[in-house]
Order: sequence, then structure tokens, then C-alpha cells
Amino acid sequence: MFPSERAVVFRHGTVLTMDERRSVLTDADVLVIDERIKAVGRRLEVPEGTVEIDAADGIVMPGMVDTHRHMWQTAMRGYGADWTLTQYFVWYYLEHGKLFRPEDIYAGNLLSAVESLDAGVTTTVDWSHGLQTTDHAEAAVDALEAVPGRFVLAYGNIQAAPWDWSAKPEFRAFVERRFGGSDMLGFQMAFDVTGDPEFPERAAFEVARELGAPVTTHAGVWGATNDDSIRLMHDHGFMTPGTVYVHAATLSADSYNRIAASGGTVSVSTESEQSCGQGYPPTWVLRAHDIPVALSMDTSAWWSGDLFSAMRSTLGADRAREHLEAHAVGDTVTHCRLRAEQVVEWATRGGAKALGLEDKVGSLEPGKKADVVLIKNDHSPVMFPVLNPYGHVAFQAQRADVHTVMVDGRVVKHDHRLVDVDLPAVRRTVEATVDHLRGALGDEAWRQGMNPDIPETEVLDNPYTYTGFRSAATHKAAG
Repeated sequence: MFPSERAVVFRHGTVLTMDERRSVLTDADVLVIDERIKAVGRRLEVPEGTVEIDAADGIVMPGMVDTHRHMWQTAMRGYGADWTLTQYFVWYYLEHGKLFRPEDIYAGNLLSAVESLDAGVTTTVDWSHGLQTTDHAEAAVDALEAVPGRFVLAYGNIQAAPWDWSAKPEFRAFVERRFGGSDMLGFQMAFDVTGDPEFPERAAFEVARELGAPVTTHAGVWGATNDDSIRLMHDHGFMTPGTVYVHAATLSADSYNRIAASGGTVSVSTESEQSCGQGYPPTWVLRAHDIPVALSMDTSAWWSGDLFSAMRSTLGADRAREHLEAHAVGDTVTHCRLRAEQVVEWATRGGAKALGLEDKVGSLEPGKKADVVLIKNDHSPVMFPVLNPYGHVAFQAQRADVHTVMVDGRVVKHDHRLVDVDLPAVRRTVEATVDHLRGALGDEAWRQGMNPDIPETEVLDNPYTYTGFRSAATHKAAG
């Protein structure tokens, strides 16, 4: 019913518009015609034949935006639950990442894309650093286009130097062939800057500039990228407002000042930073430097693919640090500086702004694309009363409470069920990938991979297999 409808109205909901004033409307409607929001307000008049969705006792909000997710790894859901970041590097970068075929990239992306919609994440960045060949990249995009969500392919390859793969004619041909300016499928280039004073990554930045592609990079990651990376980017003129810095958890004040001055955004993956060891989740210092923040989930090889847990953990980490620092000097925090409404904004409008989509999505305003989420669950005692809607989204709601999801004016989930998604077929696709990987590793290596040994290598100083540069940063810091 829904995919063919041209007009839909959400009736009588609590509407978090996420406009610049963070306006909240009660007993309000959101009217969608074709792919755009036509009106937001109370008791809206609607065209004859408009489909009505009862949003009473629910919260209507913009679709959420995940700015950094390694979607290709989703077929390994939960496999690395006990990993450290070093073990992740060992498994994917050093030992087993090359085992992923194009069809395995497809399987992970397909599952992740469906999972995003189910959780109300209407825009997801596929931080796709497993693209060993353009055949892998074709498979990644095929999967994204098979699911009616909004996606950004961030093209990367951890097995090869960015200055090499970005220079290949087949890479440019792929970009020209698959990306034609649609706001349903965006493009970024994804690579890290090691800190090598020769700055070999310059060539990849120049390709990105020629293509008009934003760069997304893991920055401020303990044992991998540090202040030298930021300084090199800045000194060579490659820090732009469109650059997204993932994690940015172990940087100096000078680096944060450079990010702030250049207008970039930091994608915070709080659960990842807490569990892996990139550094303490940096929202406390980003707020101090007035750096825009977006949220992300990183990878389902560890964590969930929903931004409810991202909002919750981000509030917890930021407030925990604030209390701890106050206690250390004999003080008491009486008012939380980071509020629930701010993390909801980071999960919606903040992500849209980071991706250059703020004029299209991220808020419920007339004229914008209709990416809309209804949080409502009449069968759950957790969904009443709704007294503080921002607090309810951040601390009470979860993916099971996502009632309806609309992307670009199309209803893709309704009454808690995905629309026109063949989950058994997705399962079969993913199971084929798991069977391949398990068979390629063997049962013993498969079991050991959940807690892999650290080989005698310089992985602590340099997880990147394509360069011999090492800074010994972690070993020096550890004495």
C-alpha cells in the first residue's frame, strides 16, 4: 500500500522538528506529499485520499543519520564482542580482511542497510574500507541500491595505499559510472593519514579535490593516527568544512583548534571509543572547542546498528567525565552541561550537516525531503508517559519502538514491520558469507578469532599494511 501512495500524514503526534529552535509541537501533524514535507502543524488540511498514520501517544522526529559505519562487516555481527582495537586490526587488517569476496561485501551491506531502516536510521555512511577491487565496490553499491534508504559510500581499501588505489583509472571510472548526483546515494573518500612526514596521502586528497568528494578519516585514534596527521592535513590545505574526522579522541588542543577553524565535523562513536581504546569519547572537549558533532555506530562486529544506544552512551560518557573531574577537585556538578536535546540533534541534524545534506534532511520542515520516523509502541509500558520527549528518545526508546519509517516520502517500515523486505533472502545471503569465512579460516581459527593473539609485529605502532612508516607513539607513551 505505502510505496505507491503520494500523500501521507502523521496525525496527533509529539513532533520534534529539530529546526534551529528545536521546536517541539504537541498534538501535531506532519504532511508528506510525494518525497517532500508539505506542512507541519496542528489539524492540517490534507488532499483527498491521503493515507493517515495515527501518531497519537508517539514521537515524530527526523530520520536519524549515522556518519560512520563499516557496513561490510555486518555479516560478522557480534563476532568481535570481546576485541580490543588491536585485535580488530589483527583480524581485519593483517590476517583475514582479504578473505572477503565481492559477494561478502554485498551481504554485509545488505544486512546493514536493512538494519538501519529497521532502527529509524534513514541515512547511513558506508565507511567501506574493504574495497580491495572495484568489483568489491560494485557489490557494495549494488547492495545499497537494493534497499530503499539514503546512503553514502565512503570508498576505502585498508589493504592498499590510498595514493595507489585512488590513482587507478578503474577507480575513477567506477565513480563516474555509479554516482550521478542523486541525494539517495552520496560519495566520500575514506582513508587515514598515518603521520608520515613525507605526507604520501597528499595524492589521494588531490584526487578527492578533483572529484569534488569529501574526505572522511579516522583521526585521533590511539596507536594509529595522531596530531601529526592533523598538522599535515592543515599545512597542505586539505582540512575543509566537508571533512569528517572519525573518533578524534586523542588529539591536542592545537589539533582541535585546527578542526574548529576549518569547519569540519567529528563523528563520535561512543560505544566504540569506550570499548576499543581509541580514546575517551571526546564530546566534552569538542563542546569546549565548539566543534560540530555527529554520531555513529562504527561496526556491528561489536555493537548494535541503532543510534538510540549511541545517544544513550554519549550522554553517559560525557556526564561521567564531568562528574569525575568535578569530584577530583572537591566540587559537585549541579546541572548537566550536555542535555538530551543536544544528542538527539547530533543524531539527526548534526549528521545531515556533516554530510552536506542539511538543506535536504535532518529536520522536519516544509520543503525538506521526507525522512521521518515515528516512535510509538502501544504494546510497551516504556512508551508512556512521554513527559520529556528528548529524554524519552535518548534514554527510554529503542529499535522495537520504531513504528514507522519513511525515506524520501516512501514508507519503508510500518506497524513495527519492514515493508517489502525479504528477510529470509537476506538471511540466506548472509549465511553464505558466514559459511565461506568459517570454511576459509577453519573451525579452530574461527574460534580463536573471537579473541585473537597479537602476533610479533609492529601492529601497535602501525596497523596499516601498505606502509612501513612507524611512529612508535604507543610504545613511547607507555615508556
